[in-house]
Amino acid sequence: MIITVTPNPSLDRTYHVDEFRLGELHRANHVGVEASGKGVNVSRVLAALGVPTVAVIPVGGRAGHDLAALLGATGLPCRAVRVAGAARVNVTVIEPGGRTTKVNEPGEPLTAAELDELVRQARTAAVEHEAAWVACCGSLPPGAGPELVARLVDAAHAAGARAAVDTSGAALPAALAAGADLVKPNREELAELAGRPLPGLADVAAAAREIAAGGVTVLASAGFDGAVLVAGPRSLWAAAPPIRPVNTTGAGDTLLAGYLAGLAAREAGGPAGDLAGCLAEAVALGTSACLVPGTAELPGRLIPAAEVTVRRIDTDGVEPGGARLDIGGVG
Repeated sequence: MIITVTPNPSLDRTYHVDEFRLGELHRANHVGVEASGKGVNVSRVLAALGVPTVAVIPVGGRAGHDLAALLGATGLPCRAVRVAGAARVNVTVIEPGGRTTKVNEPGEPLTAAELDELVRQARTAAVEHEAAWVACCGSLPPGAGPELVARLVDAAHAAGARAAVDTSGAALPAALAAGADLVKPNREELAELAGRPLPGLADVAAAAREIAAGGVTVLASAGFDGAVLVAGPRSLWAAAPPIRPVNTTGAGDTLLAGYLAGLAAREAGGPAGDLAGCLAEAVALGTSACLVPGTAELPGRLIPAAEVTVRRIDTDGVEPGGARLDIGGVG
């Protein structure tokens, strides 16, 4: 069981247009409406993979009602924390070739009592379901300080679960200070954490190793350059074959869901193989999610994990090289 917590969920409206031009009228040729937020996206993918999951979210206002209804229609298990403020509505505009323009609302502030209840519900869900992981994902509501993420990490550990965190800004170092077991920054978030630009994969790997030296596993996404995983002494890089993307929104959430699903299967004695196999499966899923219009949605035919290139990263920081790792039997 994997519990996800989305402190600032959203109702996402996605418009597909032939070309986006500033200051002009556009007519969408496809419109999608989804319940979203990073943790919701992770739970959606986990459920599609057959991994038990519960999404913990604050729900309020008409948008929150619609969000909960959409989740209910999909059958995704959800633990709703009723709040006074309305859920935010985000807008995404996608052009052919996958170029994406996003406008995200900030969301409504949560009261201290509502934040307390969100943390309590996350811990309760983890205890009741004997969760292996609690994943805290996404931005924080206005007014909520980074200590909210630290409290959620503490709640996961108090429930006997490990804590995965996918967030940004001051909340990311707060998660590390609280002892998060896994963090999933993208290249920009990792650069902010490291305090320097990370133009190449060697730079991404070096920064990930610096952060991982504190005992945390780092899964860093680098867009179509793939992903870097540093877990203990192991540093790996993986990338899928080139694709023509349709919608890249939610690909990082799918990457995290795929990696947690792979770990769950591996730890349960299933066929997922070693960490290289878990990473290959995650990158295959994250890349596959870019091939369909929806957010964190999986296509009918996934990119096989066997087509993902996985290589060890040299400790001196050179670009990934050497022989392709054997991940036979994975995916």
